[in-house]
Amino acid sequence: MTEHTNKQFDADLQRIRTELLQMGGLVESMIQDSMDALSSGDLSLVERVKEREKDVNRLEVDIDERVTQILARHQPAAIDLRTLLAVTKMLTDMERSGDEAEKISTMARRLHEDDRRFIPVIELRHMANSIIAMMRQVMDAFARHDSILAASVVRSDKEVDKEWKSALRNLITYMIEDPRTISRAIDLLFIARSMERIGDHCKNMAERVIYMVHGADVRHQGVKMAERIARGEEELIAVAKSEIEEATKE
Repeated sequence: MTEHTNKQFDADLQRIRTELLQMGGLVESMIQDSMDALSSGDLSLVERVKEREKDVNRLEVDIDERVTQILARHQPAAIDLRTLLAVTKMLTDMERSGDEAEKISTMARRLHEDDRRFIPVIELRHMANSIIAMMRQVMDAFARHDSILAASVVRSDKEVDKEWKSALRNLITYMIEDPRTISRAIDLLFIARSMERIGDHCKNMAERVIYMVHGADVRHQGVKMAERIARGEEELIAVAKSEIEEATKE
């Protein structure tokens, strides 16, 4: 590529990175506002979530189009190609996380507009804080090419799964003990489920960051394998095996 082409490529790639990080910030704020609406009953936050969801959708389309153009024009290789491929996958998880945040806000409005008094008290704030932290960390990991931080997000998803199962057990207990809680308990169940799914999407994005940095697909490989690859241990093992094979041939 010429110097001019190189500069254009770098500018295009940087814009894609910037817009993905902007998208992540929007989704993070949507999750926060949705949970604040649930706890405070401030329904103006619900409308803000819905407006930001439109911005997230717009960014998804815009970034996807830019990635397609840069692939066609510049035919990147190595880490640049992996970055673009990672972005295309992360876009889907980001947009779906925004959809889940909007679902939470809708449920929050329904709960506060309902006149019925019987509602189970269940702690979801810690779970919400966990997924907000995961979203922030995975964006930081992407921005800094930090595979170690990305691997910690993969591990964090295990804790979110545990909290989801605990919330499920508690809500089922409420519904069995007091049928008056069933309607609202089901709404809270959907909220907890949406948070669990956001955790899954954050994990998926973290795995894409590890792929971007190391070129290794860690999906379905488990947390420990993701952590080993993030630390570069798999690369060292591969080199050692290669050296042993060469020595054996001699």
